Amino acid sequence: MNPPELTGAERRALRAEGQLLVDRIQVGHHGASDTVVKELDGLLTREQLVKVRAAETDRRVRKALFEQLATATGAALINTVGRTAVLFRPAPAVDESSS
Repeated sequence: MNPPELTGAERRALRAEGQLLVDRIQVGHHGASDTVVKELDGLLTREQLVKVRAAETDRRVRKALFEQLATATGAALINTVGRTAVLFRPAPAVDESSS
């Protein structure tokens, strides 16, 4: 899955919207397990913009974790602040010609 390509204005708007979100996924010290990726994938499908919190204290490990989650779900990593990150994946386009 390739992450969506976003303009600077789109990123700014999503970052502003992400500040108002409540953390929906909490990633423990076990990292990006299959269960975490599956749950995050489902949330991104339903909500498109999701805030994730990590328990990891090492900044480099946290950054790698957030990038791994974004890659695994095909989402764009919009912003990281401390132990939280905001991920975005647009809703799949609905093909109306098949209806």
